[in-house]
Amino acid sequence: MEVILSQDVKGLGYVGDVVKVKDGYARNFIFPQELGFLATPANLKKIEQQKKRRQVEYDTNKKNAQELADKLSKVSCTVAVEVNDLDKLYGSVTEVDIAKSLEVEGYVVDKKLIEIEKPIQELGIFDVPIKLHSEVTAKIRVWVTKK
Repeated sequence: MEVILSQDVKGLGYVGDVVKVKDGYARNFIFPQELGFLATPANLKKIEQQKKRRQVEYDTNKKNAQELADKLSKVSCTVAVEVNDLDKLYGSVTEVDIAKSLEVEGYVVDKKLIEIEKPIQELGIFDVPIKLHSEVTAKIRVWVTKK
C-alpha cells in the first residue's frame, strides 16, 4: 500500500514522501496516529501543491533572513558590564545581554538565535554569530566595556 506521510516517521520518511508499506502497518499504525494518508491521485495532487507552497515560503523566509543578515553584519553593539579592580567581569555576557543591546540599536532578535560558543567573561571585542535561518548566519561585533 502506498501512503503519503503527513509527519516525519523515523526510519520511514519525511513529510510529503510517498512510501510503500504493508497494509497492516498502514491500518494499525500510520492511519490511527495520523502520520499519513492513502496515496490517491487527488491526495498526490494536494501534496504537490503543499510542497510548492512550502518551497515558496521557505525561499521567502530565506530571502528575508539574508536581508536582515546584511543589515546586522554592519551593526556593532556595546554591552557595559561591572568589573572588579583587576578588570574581571563579575559574571558573563549572555545572549540576553546581547539581545537587549541589539534592541537599543533598533533590531529585535530572539535570544535563542544568538549562538555564543563559550561565555564571554572578559573585556574586549567579540564576533557573535546569529542564526537567522537554517542556511543564513549573521555575525555582529559586540564590544564588552566596563561601566
